[in-house]
Amino acid sequence: MATITCGAIAFDAIAAVIFDKDGTLADSQAFLRNLGQKRARLVDAQVPGVEAPLLLAFGLEGDRLDPAGLMAIGTRQENEIAAAAYIAETGKGWVEALQIARSAFAEADAWLPPKASSTPLFDGALALLQRLAAAGVRLGMASADSPTHVQDFVDYYQLNTLLPVAIGSTPTCSKPNPALLEQACLNLGVSPQNTLVVGDSTADLMMAQAAGARGCIAVSWGWTNPLQLQQADVCVRNFAEIQVLAP
Repeated sequence: MATITCGAIAFDAIAAVIFDKDGTLADSQAFLRNLGQKRARLVDAQVPGVEAPLLLAFGLEGDRLDPAGLMAIGTRQENEIAAAAYIAETGKGWVEALQIARSAFAEADAWLPPKASSTPLFDGALALLQRLAAAGVRLGMASADSPTHVQDFVDYYQLNTLLPVAIGSTPTCSKPNPALLEQACLNLGVSPQNTLVVGDSTADLMMAQAAGARGCIAVSWGWTNPLQLQQADVCVRNFAEIQVLAP
């Protein structure tokens, strides 16, 4: 086990660190903004008048993406259901509304380049992962993104050795459900009590607390207007602030 420090804050007996993906390891803001805008336009093409309220529901206002909004931390299914709800408000039946939302989302996926190649690692991310791994800390990722996108990201940036456990959300298990973190810890062979969570949202913090994690490090570099997560144990402004002391 290792001691991990962030300024004056020290976490001892750390066996593992679980990272969030979008906004923490991956620079996803531009991609998610473009995706949300395209989804809203495609839905509006079939159901005129819903683009503006959909953008607000997605957490998009102009070029600003709300880091606490639906596009930033919601699963694909949650975004589809929200879109379908606005479509249903126009008088369409629920089944038709869902079909329209899913069709628009699929078309948006086909229009945009692959997500993995469009969401690069933040500067300093790879170096931190390598420092932690060299100190014997086990590493994993727990994301609100789909399992497919999570694995695509790991594969594209050749992180399989550094992040042997990378878990995405499903319709039955997504943040802040502690089961996501508990499964990652189980797969790594560690206890949540000896695990740190590094993330950028309230959902990450709630998941860590509910699972009994050793602590939660909040990061502030992922969004133009980052959340202020006062309940986190510590908030860092760059990866270099996270230091590891080998046992």
